[in-house]
Amino acid sequence: MAIPDFQTLMLPVLRSSKMGEVKISDVVQLLAGKFQLTEDERSELLPSGKQTTFANRVHWAKSYLGKAGLVELTKRAHFQISDRGRDVLANPPGKIDIRFLEQFPEFILFRDASNGSDNAGKNSPAVEAVQASGMTPDEIIRKAHGELDDELSLDLLARVIAAPPEFFERLVVQLLLAMGYGGSTSDAGRALGKTGDGGVDGVIDQDALGLDRIYVQAKRYSDGNNVSSGAIRDFFGSLDRFKAAKGLFVTTSAFSASARETADFLSKRIVLIDGRQLAKLMIRYNVGCRVEETIQLKRVDEEFFE
Repeated sequence: MAIPDFQTLMLPVLRSSKMGEVKISDVVQLLAGKFQLTEDERSELLPSGKQTTFANRVHWAKSYLGKAGLVELTKRAHFQISDRGRDVLANPPGKIDIRFLEQFPEFILFRDASNGSDNAGKNSPAVEAVQASGMTPDEIIRKAHGELDDELSLDLLARVIAAPPEFFERLVVQLLLAMGYGGSTSDAGRALGKTGDGGVDGVIDQDALGLDRIYVQAKRYSDGNNVSSGAIRDFFGSLDRFKAAKGLFVTTSAFSASARETADFLSKRIVLIDGRQLAKLMIRYNVGCRVEETIQLKRVDEEFFE
């Protein structure tokens, strides 16, 4: 089954503490078994790579229960059910969610404090998004971040395709340098030369000393004009002529299925970067874009309170 959302987990988390104090990590394992999660689902990580998705949702469920006064923190990473929580379990609802928690004054105060004084007494768009989607607040932030990156990717790629061919040559050089290849802009500029076909063909150092080199070919094609298997075979021949063991083929469009299959079965390592991957690399290495705002997601430092 799919990993349950954090509102679905609220009632099971509350029930897990009905016998007294429990450790949150034990609750994570208990509920993973209860929901019959697969190993892949148990080990699925957040984008940060520091916590599993399921554990994150269990923590959020416990946190929201605490805001409503249904559970109480006892010591580091431990909590227990409150008297109010016991009252709820005495006549349990079919599900505990944000709407259910809004009957408790402490939760309303928490919600209003989160919304700000101008939105007191009503749900903010952020609260409504959490309630409607079932996602945790940090999942909503990450989803919005992904959507913004997708829009930026489309914008970057459109600008690259519309720019002159020589701009694409400079872009390839700058991106490779940002990724750690080559020694300097001037060195990379000499290594990558014009071919007259609107693309870039050449060799760039894999390291600053030039001990290893990568042959690069880049084709600025419009959307729908995909790179064929023939172009991959031609590139393979170029690698032979340069006595190169590996190559990088970059395009602003895409690779046909036969082109990818050809690259997989050839004896030399050929990495293919299509337009979508190109845009994502530009975002990752800040080429053609810049950081407008930094939002830090912070958590309680448990060790500080020991």
